Amino acid sequence: MASIPDCRLVLRKTSLIDFPGLISAVLFFSGCNLRCPWCHNRELVLGNNVNDDYISLELALTHIEKRRNVLGGVVLSGGEPALFPDLGLLITRIKSFGLKVKLDTNGLLPGVLESLICSEKTRPDYIAMDLKTSPDRYRELLPVNSVYSVVNGEKTNNPGEAIKRSITLIRSSGINHEFRSLTLPSPPDNKQKPFFDENDKAVLATLVGSSQWNIRPFVPGNCVDPSWDAL
Repeated sequence: MASIPDCRLVLRKTSLIDFPGLISAVLFFSGCNLRCPWCHNRELVLGNNVNDDYISLELALTHIEKRRNVLGGVVLSGGEPALFPDLGLLITRIKSFGLKVKLDTNGLLPGVLESLICSEKTRPDYIAMDLKTSPDRYRELLPVNSVYSVVNGEKTNNPGEAIKRSITLIRSSGINHEFRSLTLPSPPDNKQKPFFDENDKAVLATLVGSSQWNIRPFVPGNCVDPSWDAL
Protein backbone atom coordinates (compact mmCIF):
# COMPACT_ATOMS: atom_id res chain seq x y z
CA MET A 1 0.00 0.00 0.00
CA ALA A 2 1.31 3.48 -0.87
CA SER A 3 2.76 5.43 2.05
CA ILE A 4 0.86 8.44 3.37
CA PRO A 5 2.76 11.69 4.03
CA ASP A 6 2.80 12.31 7.75
CA CYS A 7 1.18 15.28 9.46
CA ARG A 8 0.29 16.30 12.98
CA LEU A 9 -3.27 16.11 14.24
CA VAL A 10 -5.38 15.52 17.31
CA LEU A 11 -6.63 12.01 18.09
CA ARG A 12 -9.71 11.33 20.19
CA LYS A 13 -9.19 7.67 21.04
CA THR A 14 -12.80 6.78 21.74
CA SER A 15 -16.11 8.44 20.91
CA LEU A 16 -19.66 7.18 21.33
CA ILE A 17 -21.32 10.16 19.63
CA ASP A 18 -19.37 11.16 16.50
CA PHE A 19 -20.21 8.18 14.25
CA PRO A 20 -23.91 7.22 14.45
CA GLY A 21 -24.29 3.67 15.74
CA LEU A 22 -20.56 2.96 16.06
CA ILE A 23 -17.77 3.28 18.59
CA SER A 24 -15.17 5.37 16.81
CA ALA A 25 -11.86 7.12 16.98
CA VAL A 26 -11.74 10.70 15.69
CA LEU A 27 -8.89 12.34 13.78
CA PHE A 28 -8.99 16.15 13.91
CA PHE A 29 -6.98 17.72 11.07
CA SER A 30 -5.44 21.15 11.42
CA GLY A 31 -6.25 24.01 9.06
CA CYS A 32 -9.47 25.26 7.46
CA ASN A 33 -10.40 27.25 4.36
CA LEU A 34 -13.16 29.10 6.24
CA ARG A 35 -12.97 31.52 9.16
CA CYS A 36 -16.37 31.21 10.78
CA PRO A 37 -16.07 33.61 13.73
CA TRP A 38 -18.20 31.40 16.01
CA CYS A 39 -16.16 28.19 15.42
CA HIS A 40 -14.98 26.74 18.75
CA ASN A 41 -11.99 24.85 17.29
CA ARG A 42 -9.75 27.90 17.20
CA GLU A 43 -6.39 26.10 17.29
CA LEU A 44 -7.41 23.60 14.63
CA VAL A 45 -8.81 26.24 12.27
CA LEU A 46 -5.81 28.54 12.55
CA GLY A 47 -3.33 25.67 12.31
CA ASN A 48 -1.61 26.37 15.63
CA ASN A 49 0.14 23.00 16.04
CA VAL A 50 1.90 23.94 19.22
CA ASN A 51 0.33 22.06 22.11
CA ASP A 52 0.87 18.58 23.45
CA ASP A 53 -2.46 17.30 22.11
CA TYR A 54 -1.02 16.93 18.60
CA ILE A 55 0.52 13.63 17.50
CA SER A 56 1.76 12.29 14.18
CA LEU A 57 -0.72 10.70 11.79
CA GLU A 58 1.35 7.52 11.70
CA LEU A 59 1.23 7.19 15.49
CA ALA A 60 -2.54 7.75 15.41
CA LEU A 61 -2.97 5.05 12.76
CA THR A 62 -0.85 2.64 14.81
CA HIS A 63 -3.11 3.20 17.79
CA ILE A 64 -6.26 2.76 15.68
CA GLU A 65 -4.98 -0.47 14.12
CA LYS A 66 -4.26 -1.93 17.56
CA ARG A 67 -7.85 -1.19 18.59
CA ARG A 68 -9.49 -2.38 15.38
CA ASN A 69 -11.42 -5.09 17.27
CA VAL A 70 -12.89 -2.51 19.66
CA LEU A 71 -13.66 0.25 17.20
CA GLY A 72 -16.31 0.21 14.50
CA GLY A 73 -15.12 3.24 12.58
CA VAL A 74 -12.93 6.31 12.30
CA VAL A 75 -14.17 9.89 11.91
CA LEU A 76 -12.10 12.32 9.83
CA SER A 77 -12.82 15.81 11.12
CA GLY A 78 -11.11 19.14 11.66
CA GLY A 79 -10.48 21.86 10.77
CA GLU A 80 -11.19 20.63 7.26
CA PRO A 81 -9.97 17.10 6.39
CA ALA A 82 -10.56 17.64 2.64
CA LEU A 83 -7.50 19.91 2.70
CA PHE A 84 -5.29 16.90 3.45
CA PRO A 85 -3.76 16.09 0.04
CA ASP A 86 -3.72 12.31 0.52
CA LEU A 87 -7.16 11.84 2.04
CA GLY A 88 -7.98 9.02 -0.38
CA LEU A 89 -4.90 7.04 0.66
CA LEU A 90 -5.78 7.58 4.30
CA ILE A 91 -9.34 6.30 3.83
CA THR A 92 -8.02 3.25 1.98
CA ARG A 93 -5.60 2.58 4.83
CA ILE A 94 -8.32 2.81 7.48
CA LYS A 95 -10.64 0.56 5.47
CA SER A 96 -7.84 -2.02 5.29
CA PHE A 97 -8.20 -2.31 9.09
CA GLY A 98 -11.79 -3.45 8.56
CA LEU A 99 -13.16 -0.14 9.88
CA LYS A 100 -15.76 2.20 8.43
CA VAL A 101 -14.99 5.85 7.68
CA LYS A 102 -17.07 8.96 8.39
CA LEU A 103 -16.07 12.24 6.78
CA ASP A 104 -16.93 15.59 8.36
CA THR A 105 -16.61 18.41 5.84
CA ASN A 106 -17.59 22.01 5.16
CA GLY A 107 -18.30 21.12 1.50
CA LEU A 108 -16.07 23.82 0.05
CA LEU A 109 -14.11 21.33 -2.07
CA PRO A 110 -16.68 19.35 -4.09
CA GLY A 111 -13.96 18.06 -6.45
CA VAL A 112 -12.30 16.27 -3.55
CA LEU A 113 -15.65 14.86 -2.46
CA GLU A 114 -16.45 13.63 -5.95
CA SER A 115 -13.10 11.86 -6.34
CA LEU A 116 -13.58 10.08 -3.01
CA ILE A 117 -17.15 9.04 -3.77
CA CYS A 118 -16.31 7.67 -7.22
CA SER A 119 -13.91 4.97 -5.99
CA GLU A 120 -14.98 2.07 -3.77
CA LYS A 121 -11.57 2.13 -2.06
CA THR A 122 -11.95 5.73 -0.94
CA ARG A 123 -15.73 6.04 -0.64
CA PRO A 124 -16.73 7.17 2.88
CA ASP A 125 -19.38 5.12 4.67
CA TYR A 126 -20.97 8.23 6.17
CA ILE A 127 -20.69 11.94 5.37
CA ALA A 128 -21.64 14.87 7.60
CA MET A 129 -21.58 18.28 5.94
CA ASP A 130 -21.83 21.51 7.90
CA LEU A 131 -24.14 24.20 6.53
CA LYS A 132 -23.04 27.55 7.95
CA THR A 133 -25.46 29.90 6.21
CA SER A 134 -27.12 30.26 2.83
CA PRO A 135 -24.67 29.65 -0.05
CA ASP A 136 -24.61 33.24 -1.31
CA ARG A 137 -23.23 34.39 2.07
CA TYR A 138 -20.21 32.08 2.23
CA ARG A 139 -17.93 34.83 0.88
CA GLU A 140 -18.39 36.52 4.26
CA LEU A 141 -16.75 33.50 5.92
CA LEU A 142 -13.58 33.29 3.83
CA PRO A 143 -10.27 34.32 5.45
CA VAL A 144 -9.56 38.06 5.43
CA ASN A 145 -8.09 39.26 2.12
CA SER A 146 -8.84 35.88 0.56
CA VAL A 147 -9.99 36.14 -3.05
CA TYR A 148 -9.97 32.38 -3.50
CA SER A 149 -8.26 29.25 -2.24
CA VAL A 150 -6.64 26.65 -4.43
CA VAL A 151 -6.37 23.07 -3.18
CA ASN A 152 -5.54 20.16 -5.49
CA GLY A 153 -6.01 22.56 -8.40
CA GLU A 154 -9.54 23.43 -7.31
CA LYS A 155 -10.49 27.10 -6.99
CA THR A 156 -13.06 28.10 -4.41
CA ASN A 157 -13.55 31.73 -5.47
CA ASN A 158 -17.28 30.96 -5.77
CA PRO A 159 -17.89 29.28 -2.44
CA GLY A 160 -21.68 29.33 -2.78
CA GLU A 161 -21.61 27.26 -5.97
CA ALA A 162 -19.17 24.85 -4.30
CA ILE A 163 -21.56 24.40 -1.37
CA LYS A 164 -24.54 23.70 -3.64
CA ARG A 165 -22.52 21.24 -5.72
CA SER A 166 -21.37 19.37 -2.60
CA ILE A 167 -24.93 19.10 -1.28
CA THR A 168 -26.06 17.65 -4.60
CA LEU A 169 -23.14 15.20 -4.71
CA ILE A 170 -23.78 13.95 -1.19
CA ARG A 171 -27.55 13.60 -1.64
CA SER A 172 -27.14 11.64 -4.89
CA SER A 173 -24.26 9.45 -3.69
CA GLY A 174 -26.28 6.76 -1.94
CA ILE A 175 -24.02 7.21 1.10
CA ASN A 176 -25.56 7.61 4.54
CA HIS A 177 -25.30 11.29 5.35
CA GLU A 178 -26.50 14.21 7.39
CA PHE A 179 -26.31 17.98 7.22
CA ARG A 180 -25.56 20.02 10.32
CA SER A 181 -26.12 23.65 11.33
CA LEU A 182 -25.81 25.82 14.41
CA THR A 183 -28.40 28.29 15.59
CA LEU A 184 -26.46 31.53 15.90
CA PRO A 185 -26.95 34.76 17.84
CA SER A 186 -26.60 38.13 16.16
CA PRO A 187 -22.93 39.06 15.57
CA PRO A 188 -21.46 40.93 18.55
CA ASP A 189 -20.91 44.22 16.70
CA ASN A 190 -24.55 44.24 15.48
CA LYS A 191 -23.32 45.57 12.12
CA GLN A 192 -23.79 42.30 10.26
CA LYS A 193 -27.07 40.53 9.85
CA PRO A 194 -27.32 37.16 11.63
CA PHE A 195 -25.72 34.31 9.69
CA PHE A 196 -28.57 31.85 10.26
CA ASP A 197 -31.81 33.79 10.02
CA GLU A 198 -35.18 32.70 8.67
CA ASN A 199 -34.18 33.44 5.07
CA ASP A 200 -30.98 31.37 5.37
CA LYS A 201 -32.96 28.48 6.86
CA ALA A 202 -35.51 28.61 4.04
CA VAL A 203 -32.81 28.58 1.34
CA LEU A 204 -30.95 25.70 2.97
CA ALA A 205 -34.13 23.71 3.55
CA THR A 206 -34.80 23.75 -0.19
CA LEU A 207 -31.30 22.41 -0.88
CA VAL A 208 -31.37 19.77 1.88
CA GLY A 209 -34.76 18.42 0.84
CA SER A 210 -35.61 15.16 2.58
CA SER A 211 -32.09 14.51 3.89
CA GLN A 212 -31.43 14.51 7.62
CA TRP A 213 -30.63 17.99 8.91
CA ASN A 214 -29.51 18.35 12.52
CA ILE A 215 -29.64 21.82 14.07
CA ARG A 216 -27.85 22.40 17.36
CA PRO A 217 -27.48 25.44 19.63
CA PHE A 218 -24.43 27.68 19.54
CA VAL A 219 -22.22 27.28 22.62
CA PRO A 220 -19.63 30.03 23.20
CA GLY A 221 -16.03 29.27 24.12
CA ASN A 222 -12.64 29.28 22.34
CA CYS A 223 -14.19 30.94 19.28
CA VAL A 224 -12.07 31.97 16.30
CA ASP A 225 -13.28 35.53 16.95
CA PRO A 226 -12.98 35.94 20.77
CA SER A 227 -15.78 38.53 20.80
CA TRP A 228 -18.22 35.67 20.18
CA ASP A 229 -17.23 34.06 23.48
CA ALA A 230 -19.35 36.61 25.34
CA LEU A 231 -22.56 35.73 23.49
